[in-house]
Amino acid sequence: MPRYIRNTVLLAKTEGTYGTDPVPTGAANAILASNVSIDVAYNNVDRDLIRGYFGGSEQLVGTRSVNVSFDVELAGSGDAGLTAPAWGPLIRACGFAESDAGAYFEYAPISTALPSVTLYYHLDGALHKVTGARGTVSFDLTVGQRPLMKFKFTGLDGGLTAVADATPTLTAWKTPVVVTNTNSGDIKLGCTYATGALSGGSAYTSTGLMLDLNADVKFTPLLGEEAVSLTNRAVSGAATLDLTAADQVSFKTAVDANTTTSLGFVHGTVAGNIITLYAPVVQRINPKIPDVDGSVMCSYDLRLMPSAGNDELKIAVA
Repeated sequence: MPRYIRNTVLLAKTEGTYGTDPVPTGAANAILASNVSIDVAYNNVDRDLIRGYFGGSEQLVGTRSVNVSFDVELAGSGDAGLTAPAWGPLIRACGFAESDAGAYFEYAPISTALPSVTLYYHLDGALHKVTGARGTVSFDLTVGQRPLMKFKFTGLDGGLTAVADATPTLTAWKTPVVVTNTNSGDIKLGCTYATGALSGGSAYTSTGLMLDLNADVKFTPLLGEEAVSLTNRAVSGAATLDLTAADQVSFKTAVDANTTTSLGFVHGTVAGNIITLYAPVVQRINPKIPDVDGSVMCSYDLRLMPSAGNDELKIAVA
């Protein structure tokens, strides 16, 4: 009897104690995801026996971890400042703190007391439990596309059982708006951020924004404890801008002088679904001149660095 990839149900719930299953449910913890995949990473040990004749020997199953990746749409909760977005537990497990600022929710990176999640991966009658999961995330806000958060988690193997799939309740996940001129603002350089909003700076027409947390996710198997840790991050990105000739020259000067700037981007116009991204210290590197439909554009790789610490990327949802 065939089983179908479309019959996948993904659940995630923040752990109170690392590695202890908080038992996520379809009613409270379902994830509206796409491009979902799972992989059990076995670290097998080869016996390599010599027995007086040719032939291989079996491998012994050693340590193992589980990798789960999926995309979710970047949207708010639809309820500005009152309800956190449904993806909150996921980004927290990537090393962010969530704070309720009253009129908006804010997410800022942290370096200690890092949360973790338990993932339930239902696949048409089979349930794979993944505990102690932590991960990394990238943001794709390309013009003409739906805004995405692309998660990659590593966790502990909690076992595989044959059980009925959970019934997901997905009402907390709101429909995003496509990254367009109407729905998204210009990229702003030299802007400031306060109380969940941007001010000042210079606006530049672009093809959108790509950011990657680049969290260093490590599975460490120790005798007495196995754990997945976040040991570092180095946030990067990319942007392609429509610059004047004078701007291109000034940007080249900034690149050559290692001059940094701040960067801000706002996606969404309706309260409850406005996402603001802000980085206080951004270095532009590796300038290129791509041809975009016959137009001269200027692209740059971006390095996002902390200013005071744990502030290299802030996300406000209002």
